[in-house]
Amino acid sequence: MLYSAPRLAARVAELGRAISRDFAGRTVDVVVVLESSFIFAADLMRRISQPVVCHFVRSDIRDLKQSGFDRREIFFSQPPRLAGRDVLLVDAVLNTGITQDFLYKRLLESGPRSLRLAVLVDKPRHRRVDLKPDYFGFAVASNYLVGYGLAGSRGWFRNLPYIGVRPSQGRRVARAGKIRQVR
Repeated sequence: MLYSAPRLAARVAELGRAISRDFAGRTVDVVVVLESSFIFAADLMRRISQPVVCHFVRSDIRDLKQSGFDRREIFFSQPPRLAGRDVLLVDAVLNTGITQDFLYKRLLESGPRSLRLAVLVDKPRHRRVDLKPDYFGFAVASNYLVGYGLAGSRGWFRNLPYIGVRPSQGRRVARAGKIRQVR
């Protein structure tokens, strides 16, 4: 296992304390990106001592072919109206940052008083945009992670109470319902 349940709980508690300090005396509008971040977001919100208003958004990435060109489009469900609010965008993994950057800019258009980004896992080596989280649980290389809300193929392993690394052979191991335990 890469991060045990007690280690996750301790780190999420640290993040909650830091967020509570930074948002002292203010209500925090938490915007949760579904689906992989729902467990992290629920645990994190319980650790924030300020009043919290929770909103959910879902992203949909589509690869399109138009006039012989490949194009990728990102669609989000309607973001909440956050003018003048203190907003915390919560996602599970910050990898290339393209999706989060798109949503971050879209949320900025609604005119929040402040906007910060919290992620459970930061993978800075893969970043393709200039976006850094304000809060992150763990920085990792390029492993394919499962557990604690992060799903493997077919949505498996999301319910694990810890984070593990899915082996590179992928499908064969996923069919067997196993993941590599990294110490």
